[in-house]
Amino acid sequence: MTTDAAPLFIALEGGDGAGKTTQARMLRDWLVARGREVVVTREPGGTELGRTLRREVLHGEDLDPRTEALLYAADRAHHVATLVRPALARGAVVVTDRYIDSSIAYQGAGRRLGRDEVRDLSRWATDGLLPTLTVVLDVDAATAAARRSGAPDRLEREPSHFHEEVRSTFLALASAEPGRYAVVDASRPPEVVHGAVVESVARVLEPVR
Repeated sequence: MTTDAAPLFIALEGGDGAGKTTQARMLRDWLVARGREVVVTREPGGTELGRTLRREVLHGEDLDPRTEALLYAADRAHHVATLVRPALARGAVVVTDRYIDSSIAYQGAGRRLGRDEVRDLSRWATDGLLPTLTVVLDVDAATAAARRSGAPDRLEREPSHFHEEVRSTFLALASAEPGRYAVVDASRPPEVVHGAVVESVARVLEPVR
């Protein structure tokens, strides 16, 4: 689909079990119905290289925190260069399941590597590309854990205090830049959450001309 609409970059953030994958799919359908080309992707795993890195960083051998952070940054650099920027250049809406804030929350805060250090690493890796809008799907750690199914990955196995630290970091990031963030209560049914997500997206969505 070719349009002259302005590009739009939306990140969905939140803890494991917050419903990001479901909301990304629902948001894609809503945007397509309004005439937009939509690229839905995720980190890690939005590219072939990313899928390899995802398998290793989440399910491979044990990694020290710095190695983990660098692998996420490498995935993000490749993801932005080969998928995100080209899609934005042709006027698409890019919806990503996780972006820079996940590294700040999980590695910077959860792994105690430092929020500023991890943020700077990711911004260097992406040449400073930030989302137009970041939607934080907020849910407490206990509710999120109860929603998860299947064998837990390396991050999902972390104790509840780790996940609460991740949650508080997402909320702190949103509080610091309210103009670029929307916080949505993700404990509610998916359809209700979707309504709140699209209300936020509608404020930054330009109509196709």
